[in-house]
Amino acid sequence: MKNTDIKKIESDIEIYFVTAKSYPDGILEAFQKLHSLIPFSEKRNYISVSRPENTQGVVYRAGASELEQNDLKKMGLESLVIPKGNYHCIKIENYKSDVSKIAKAFEELIHQPNIDRNGYCVEWYINHNDVLCMVKINEG
Repeated sequence: MKNTDIKKIESDIEIYFVTAKSYPDGILEAFQKLHSLIPFSEKRNYISVSRPENTQGVVYRAGASELEQNDLKKMGLESLVIPKGNYHCIKIENYKSDVSKIAKAFEELIHQPNIDRNGYCVEWYINHNDVLCMVKINEG
């Protein structure tokens, strides 16, 4: 893999999500359900998150942000906020050619010494081919 970059998220980002039934096997189904509910738009942010939770193991949420106020809230989907701040980041170009690159990137990112241990592994799909893999830096 490569060294990480730092990406600053300037303001909190609320995403609405579909939770995968299992990890990693349920990820594709969660994305399919998300895209069946939310029409694709190049203007919308598609951001998914995962982390170990309680005794459930890793919980994966395929998500998207609103384009207009309440355009997703009215659908009754659950939401969460990705907090503003600095994130360790690895950009993966053409991720579809080898999806395992995403897991490899997070394996590197979660071993950074100053990450927020309560934060998420964040996948920000910046276009059809590229994804930013990010973990929040503990700034406290």
